[in-house]
Amino acid sequence: MNFLERIFDNLKEHPERTKLIEVQNTSLQGTDGAGILELVGRARTSIEEAGIEPGDRVALLAPNSTRWVAADLAILAAGGIVVPLYDRQDPSELAVMMRSAKPRLLIAATKKLAAPVIEAWSADAELPEDATMAQRAEAIGCTVIDLQALFEPAPSAKGLHPRGEDDTVAIIYTSGTSGEPKGVMLSRANVDYMIPKTIQRIARVVGERGGPDRVFHFLPFCFAASRMMLWTQMSRPNPLMMSTDLNNLVVEMAVAKPNYFLNVPAVLERIRNGVGAKLEERGGMALTLYKKAEKAFHKSLEGTSSLVDSIALEIGRRVVFPKIKEQIGPNLEFLISGSAPLSADTQRWFQMLGIPVYQAYGLTETTGIVSLDDPDLVEAGKVGLPLEGQTLEVSEEGELLVKGPNIFAGYWEKPEETSRAIVDGWFHTGDQVEYEGKNLRIIGRIKNLIIPESGHNISPEPIEEKFMAACPAAEQCMLVGHGRAHVAIIVTGEPPKEAVDRAMEQINPDLPFYKRIRAALRPSEPFTVENGLLTANQKLRRRVIEDHFKSEIEALYAEAAKAKKDKGK
Repeated sequence: MNFLERIFDNLKEHPERTKLIEVQNTSLQGTDGAGILELVGRARTSIEEAGIEPGDRVALLAPNSTRWVAADLAILAAGGIVVPLYDRQDPSELAVMMRSAKPRLLIAATKKLAAPVIEAWSADAELPEDATMAQRAEAIGCTVIDLQALFEPAPSAKGLHPRGEDDTVAIIYTSGTSGEPKGVMLSRANVDYMIPKTIQRIARVVGERGGPDRVFHFLPFCFAASRMMLWTQMSRPNPLMMSTDLNNLVVEMAVAKPNYFLNVPAVLERIRNGVGAKLEERGGMALTLYKKAEKAFHKSLEGTSSLVDSIALEIGRRVVFPKIKEQIGPNLEFLISGSAPLSADTQRWFQMLGIPVYQAYGLTETTGIVSLDDPDLVEAGKVGLPLEGQTLEVSEEGELLVKGPNIFAGYWEKPEETSRAIVDGWFHTGDQVEYEGKNLRIIGRIKNLIIPESGHNISPEPIEEKFMAACPAAEQCMLVGHGRAHVAIIVTGEPPKEAVDRAMEQINPDLPFYKRIRAALRPSEPFTVENGLLTANQKLRRRVIEDHFKSEIEALYAEAAKAKKDKGK
């Protein structure tokens, strides 16, 4: 039974356990398997009426919802290839993906959301300036339908269109951190391999329980790992609660009361910094007890704690930590973190509160996952054990190479890019790692290496991690200095200059001279998805950031050079 057959069987045979629940402000709105199947049937009628045939590409542009899932399943049931897009991404960037994928149908949350994408996509078409969206869509051979219209027809009674193991089920575009996004072709076989593996690893964590897990999800389904979470829950089967308003996550979390959910490091770092800031603001006995307990916890990890430390830690566990955990999530049993490595300090901080964080690592090209933490073998700062069935090697340059049934078929219509990425069956991840057969440690992206005038190779990520730990007032940071006399750092969040200086003074002595941060830029503008400085899953778009702050960076280095010259006089 392939993954689609299993999901549709669960929708029919276990409707309550395959339920999708939308968290809408302070209420939960659920749709069981029977309701989802009806929505899928209605959407499939619309898709077929639009002339979509097996093998055609269909773009899906909408925020997470039950209807998003139903539209996705309807496309797959009809034999189509889903091209999921991030609804908050810049229309011009989405147009690049659309020109590449050439979908015959665009399903969008609303016509308003679709309009700027179609306009950007059709920019080269010979059309009058006042052309309507329908005229523009027709000129580029794409039909547009919104979610409301998609579910209006009577449900189709057709069954699943047969899918071969090697048939492409989705083309998911990479985040474009280092250039133009590429369409990753994932096959049915890729997903058939991945879902049982994730089910097994989750079962290792949740164990046996009387009822279903309370699982909350806020990351967009257009990303590979996020879809694996969706399809894993529907395959188990287990209900899934979904965020409907990313700007209202705190309220939604309080309503959902999840046992666990999938995160990105940026969110976990934000939670940790937020808790620290609130405690500092309130002060008093709670802050004193917290600081003593935190210090005692670190001593216990080092094996240097005294009787006094043990008492302080016990008081923290009984009095302080439960209250913090209650604020984060009263029912939280654990968290899963992916997208990028989570710092060891933050992972240990959640562990201190009694909330284990299990890390996952993977790329779109690896069907979202390469490794997951085993609950009995967790090492803070590492991203877990490789899933069974894969083979891992590390090149002489320290790059991780992966071979296995989770490796994608290739990049859509980019054979040269594909041949560079997959060599003799080995996928070159571009990640610099440490791996000796156990837990995997990610050092950074090979393409992100900074080579200053000294000629040394510098991975920025470990230094950025140290800086963020030393400067809690900072929201984000990014190292620069390629081809420069020294390394500098861009820091957002408007931390005081004194805090930035203290952080540099704290971490520099432990770094070799060529890695030491000599200057800092503190722009008032943060890195966000909206201004194009972050990818949709919160990764730094390093080249774009450097270009965005080019004049400020030039001025920073000019000032540093002048100060050095004046000092030498």
